[in-house]
Amino acid sequence: MPAGRLSVVVTRRLPEPVETRMKELFDVELRDPDTPMTREELANAMRRADVLVPTITDQIDAGLLGQAGEKLKLIANYGAGIDHIDVATARQRGILVSNTPGVVTEDTADMTMALMLSVTRRIPEGLSVMQSGEWQGWSPMALLGGRIGGKRLGILGMGGIGQAVARRARAFGMQIHYHNRRRLRPEIEAELEATYWESLDQMVSRMDIVSINCPHTPSTYHLMNARRLKLLKPSAVIVNTSRGEVIDENALTRMLRAGEIAGAGLDVYERGTEINPRLRELPNVVLLPHMGSATREGRVEMGEKVIINIKTFADGHRPPDQVVPGML
Repeated sequence: MPAGRLSVVVTRRLPEPVETRMKELFDVELRDPDTPMTREELANAMRRADVLVPTITDQIDAGLLGQAGEKLKLIANYGAGIDHIDVATARQRGILVSNTPGVVTEDTADMTMALMLSVTRRIPEGLSVMQSGEWQGWSPMALLGGRIGGKRLGILGMGGIGQAVARRARAFGMQIHYHNRRRLRPEIEAELEATYWESLDQMVSRMDIVSINCPHTPSTYHLMNARRLKLLKPSAVIVNTSRGEVIDENALTRMLRAGEIAGAGLDVYERGTEINPRLRELPNVVLLPHMGSATREGRVEMGEKVIINIKTFADGHRPPDQVVPGML
């Protein structure tokens, strides 16, 4: 543990209250302008910092960790997901990793419901008609969508966000179904009125809407592959506010274009900002720029968790949100 104030390097701009508090507590280098660091910039930061505060845009792999000096002792990630950090290699090098779990649960669940409604009620199409000035007035058959009340919702991943989605969907009158690597406790199932499916194949083939709410791990990569997507009913809608890698995006695009799936609402993409251009052209698809957790309140809370993790580490204790390899 270094004596005195810790040197902290932050890789992206954070909310002003968070940056102000960091300046009060640590010798902090803030990012200006708000652009992702290059690999070389990240390597230099890791050599001169006691603590690195990265975000999802920073790919910290084994090669990059191999360039870190002996000074770096904590990677305090700004965000809950840590699939962009090689946690096992960091641990081998004596570098702790922490994250900010739980902060974005409610915000992401809100956005999941927003995407469901946007796709099923054709909200972007209606918005486009209004913005173009082409609206000619109400018509009985114009822009007919579908109601979500009474529909079967299949949630893939029933952690905190999945359960938050379930609570909201119940209020809309939806039937809750789920697949998870572990079945929920009976009292939680009863509270959510949720039906567990051990077989993901059987679940998705019977759902009206499928919501992806599981993390990206080696076991969930392309979990919704071409074979499994073909099990969906032609009238089904799929929504993803988790990680793009869980869905085979090319297969999804082909099936949407062919009318084999009714629609999709996506906030995350398999290759980051490189979105399949054919996906952008489809009227039955709602695309958002990874904004599921983008609330002012959530971003500040994330920063507060980062500060608590760093401060606890500085005081000689284990960060409360330390990530252990294999825990996610």
